[in-house]
Amino acid sequence: MNYLKSKNFIKFCHKIFDKLPMSIDIVNEKCEFIYVNNTFADFFNMSQEELIGKNIYEVHPSSTFKQVLETKQALIASKHKFENGKEAAVVHIIPILNNCGKVLGGIGMILFDDVGEMKELMDKYEKLDKEVKLLRNEIAKINKAKYNLNSIVGNSPAIQECKNQVKKIVKVNSNVIIYGESGVGKELFAHSVHNESDRRYKPFVSVNCSAIPETLMESELFGYEEGAFTGAKKGGNIGKFELANGGTIFLDEIGEMPIYLQAKLLRVLQEKEVQRVGGKKNIQIDVRVISATNKDLKSMVEKGKFREDLYYRLNVLSLEVPPLRKRKSDINLLVRNFVSEFYKETGLYRQLNDEVIKVLSKYEWPGNIRELKNIVEKICVSADDVNVSIKDIPNDIINDFIKIEAINNNTGLKNIMMEIEKKLIVKALIETKGNKRKAADKLEIPRSSLYRKLEEYNIDM
Repeated sequence: MNYLKSKNFIKFCHKIFDKLPMSIDIVNEKCEFIYVNNTFADFFNMSQEELIGKNIYEVHPSSTFKQVLETKQALIASKHKFENGKEAAVVHIIPILNNCGKVLGGIGMILFDDVGEMKELMDKYEKLDKEVKLLRNEIAKINKAKYNLNSIVGNSPAIQECKNQVKKIVKVNSNVIIYGESGVGKELFAHSVHNESDRRYKPFVSVNCSAIPETLMESELFGYEEGAFTGAKKGGNIGKFELANGGTIFLDEIGEMPIYLQAKLLRVLQEKEVQRVGGKKNIQIDVRVISATNKDLKSMVEKGKFREDLYYRLNVLSLEVPPLRKRKSDINLLVRNFVSEFYKETGLYRQLNDEVIKVLSKYEWPGNIRELKNIVEKICVSADDVNVSIKDIPNDIINDFIKIEAINNNTGLKNIMMEIEKKLIVKALIETKGNKRKAADKLEIPRSSLYRKLEEYNIDM
């Protein structure tokens, strides 16, 4: 049975197609019109009634309908010139077949009445495309990595090995986990991986998983649609993954991500698409994921606190950043760098002598580079003048140094403390040009104590 000839089908066509601005015609197997909409009739300056029953070749002798019905192959986006002088930019002709593959007829669509109409649309598309590209470039400028390998201060074997690892990692687009204690500079290495890779001109988006409230983390990462929840912004909001499209997303403190959200992140990594909160559409993305943690993720997997499948997705490549106590030869360079930064920020020039560097180099730095930077800034602020001395170093670091020196030199604490005290007194006298009163004030001791110590240490100045 040819359902194209049924009255219900024709009624359906009138109901659906009559008011469409696009020209549509349907023919039977003999290429006779069984339906045309108003737009199609206007295109040929005829009425619907005049066209129904006519063979298409009476109206359009150069039609390719017959070829389509014979070959059963659709003709898509074809350009036609009609006998009425009109040139259609895009025409579709599609055969209609029954379940057995027999041709029942075909449907034709004129998408654009003339080339000018299509050109106008293409111009609008090109303009919009340029605006989108400009917007993406602006997003990339705002969300960019600040650091590269040259930003990482240090020449120790441990840090050089890390830099060499980065150079290998950037040759591929695999996901990376950066391990290391708090304060070792994991973020600098994440920035460097991005800036040394082919994605360097694309966005770099950083997310601290421990700093975002659990209730907001999903919408922050994946975005949300308007009305997705109470307080949702009108028009919705783009998520961090979409923002990083084409570039890199850095998930710092990944071990703090809630277990329920880990499942959604796994799906994003597997399917390379995100779905906004409250949305139904999947959005394709191309993002490299760099994550960082100071936790033992493998141990967390064994305890059921981190998904094993996500762990292996993230841990394709790994980088271990050494703690400062394992790269103490870099302390001198780091301190000089921090002093230089302090000068640039404050305009206060400070100079640290070798004694100060020696004391700082003996300390274990449990807070790593972050703690070192904090202490250097504190020393520079508390110093009375340009030349920073041992007395400007915090007591806990001095005490640690004294204990270590006593053990290393096999001498008592008292002798070490006396040696340091002697150096401080001599320094104070030099700075005050031998003025005992000023030297005592500088050392914050009574003048009588100073005279006693001068005699004790046999200092003649």
